[in-house]
Amino acid sequence: MKKAPRKKQYKIISIDPFLKPYYNDIALRMDRNSVTRKALLGKKADLSSFANGYMYYGFNRTETGWVYREWAPGADSVHLIGDFNDWNRKSHPLKKLEDGTWEIYLEGENALQHKQKVKIQVTRDGNTFDRVPAYIRRVVQNKDTNLFDGQIWAPPQPFPWTDGGYGKRKIAPPFIYEAHIGMAQEKEGVGTYREFADFNLEYIHDLGYNTVQLMAIQEHPYYASFGYQVSNFFAASSWYGEPEDLKYLINKAHELGMYVLLDLVHSHAAPNADDGLNMLDGTDDQYFLYGGRGWHPAWHTRLFDYSKYEVLHFLLSNLKFWLEEYHFDGFRFDGVTSMIYQDHGLGSAFTDYSQYFSLNTNVDAITYLQLANELIHAVNPFAITIAEDMSGMPGMCIPVRSGGIGFDYRLSMGVPDYWVRELKEHTDDDWDMYKMWYELTTRRPQEKTVAYCESHDQALVGDKTLIFRMADAEMYVGMDKIYHTPVIDRAIALHKMIRFITLVLGGEGYLNFMGNEFGHPEWIDFPREGNGWSYKYARRQWSLATNGYLKYQWLGAFDKAMLKFARKYRVLNKTDTVNLWIDQPGKIIAFSKGELVYVFNFDPQKSSTDFFLPVHTVGAGRYRVIFSTDDIEFGGMDRISKEYVYHTKELKEHGLGFQIYVPCRTAIVFKKMD
Repeated sequence: MKKAPRKKQYKIISIDPFLKPYYNDIALRMDRNSVTRKALLGKKADLSSFANGYMYYGFNRTETGWVYREWAPGADSVHLIGDFNDWNRKSHPLKKLEDGTWEIYLEGENALQHKQKVKIQVTRDGNTFDRVPAYIRRVVQNKDTNLFDGQIWAPPQPFPWTDGGYGKRKIAPPFIYEAHIGMAQEKEGVGTYREFADFNLEYIHDLGYNTVQLMAIQEHPYYASFGYQVSNFFAASSWYGEPEDLKYLINKAHELGMYVLLDLVHSHAAPNADDGLNMLDGTDDQYFLYGGRGWHPAWHTRLFDYSKYEVLHFLLSNLKFWLEEYHFDGFRFDGVTSMIYQDHGLGSAFTDYSQYFSLNTNVDAITYLQLANELIHAVNPFAITIAEDMSGMPGMCIPVRSGGIGFDYRLSMGVPDYWVRELKEHTDDDWDMYKMWYELTTRRPQEKTVAYCESHDQALVGDKTLIFRMADAEMYVGMDKIYHTPVIDRAIALHKMIRFITLVLGGEGYLNFMGNEFGHPEWIDFPREGNGWSYKYARRQWSLATNGYLKYQWLGAFDKAMLKFARKYRVLNKTDTVNLWIDQPGKIIAFSKGELVYVFNFDPQKSSTDFFLPVHTVGAGRYRVIFSTDDIEFGGMDRISKEYVYHTKELKEHGLGFQIYVPCRTAIVFKKMD
């Protein structure tokens, strides 16, 4: 009698035993991954070699001229038009190959020239329309039509990279500075790549961040979309300058020893047909799902069909392109929740494991994400991938070989939501310290997270940053250093404490949106008809933190000191966090992590004069304060001495520790001296 075939074991199930009932679902995902890989690669090819679509499609030089190819299976005819032929619509027809690819050779080195504008004329079912090539690397807006034209980008000299260590160094943990190029300057207008490189990078580096995460880099026609409605996936946004300017920025960041991550949008695409990917060959489902399934019900954007191998080829090639052509060090994948569920996660609370493994799960999208992570780490083993997933999908940051999806980090999206709820729904006296501890320390086993208390999401019109939520209109009159109000004092104190405890407890990486480190006032409101197309609120007023008169300077100084502290003591690398004491009535949390002991007093009024701090996890000896949110240079009241030495003692009722003074709304860190 034959033995039944042995079930394949997946490490993800030993990591998280709650996944055991869903073995078959995990096996289905892994089988789909295996089948798709074999279909894409055959027996010999590797994934990195496969993802060279941008070297085949689009415009590429040959030894004798140029070749242009476009995958457009639904088209009846395709003609290349542009400056090179005076926009002649008949002179340059493309030849259709068997796989739905169209091709044309142009003889001569100068058949196409740098910065010439190009488009394609597509005919289907008797209808003729113009489109922008899918793999175009540069687009520019036509002032007459307001639409975007493709542009040949072939500089006479290659960009002079000087980042010889690219792809050969690892940054961990990442301290991420999330930034938008266009709104990164103080002027009322659109900032440029070079302005960001020459003005912002040194500032970010000096603050202590080692990674810059750039938003809105892939081309997007609508500036106010924050870059999340991409039309041209291989084109660096023309809003901020030329491709070489972006390379200049990344090269300079690498010279400073910083990573640069691309905020990548592969979850959906702009609905634009005239200058985007939609309806490129005249069909509804060339790159996207057919009919209603191909439209996001909330965003009104197009949704990719991840089951199509041609779509996988396009998206995977896009990843490799940004890594190879621009030297990006990784990606923050936007909208992962929308990708991996048929209903895009809308209205789901994800309170049960069964919600992750059902017919609602988009296995094709999960397969794409697995392949994407495999490819990225094959091209650059030190690259970072971060998933923006609000659902908490198990295995998101478990290696693919272990049954996971393969990301390095996931964003701790529940943490900013938690802080907003606390500030909106509860008074300070009602904050639950046990709930705070749970929210900041509970995460999937062996999965790394990037902690943050607010990002660009909380800064947009319709929402509020944390400090604006706490101070509101008082910010307009109460931020002068010589003027004090209870509202502003509270906002300053909690701004520091919320950031500090989020960094220390919330994850293995940390993220901040630009300007929030010093409590930038007001929200982000991009130019639109409703505000008279004003840039007043689509910029960063850096001078608020540097003029010397305002309290923003204190918050900026604290952020810099906080990151210096975290790097010095490798806080995000420690995994031995222990809850030492929670005093719910007194609003105190004490814990150890590594060799340090932390105490947070969130009480709005009560300072504890004789709090006994347990330190049994670190040991007996002499202790001293090494960090405090109450320092005067941070806008504190300077109530904590860094000179006083604390001696441990053993108490029958409390164990090993020492008594301390913990002022209200203050965080303190202790270190053993011997």
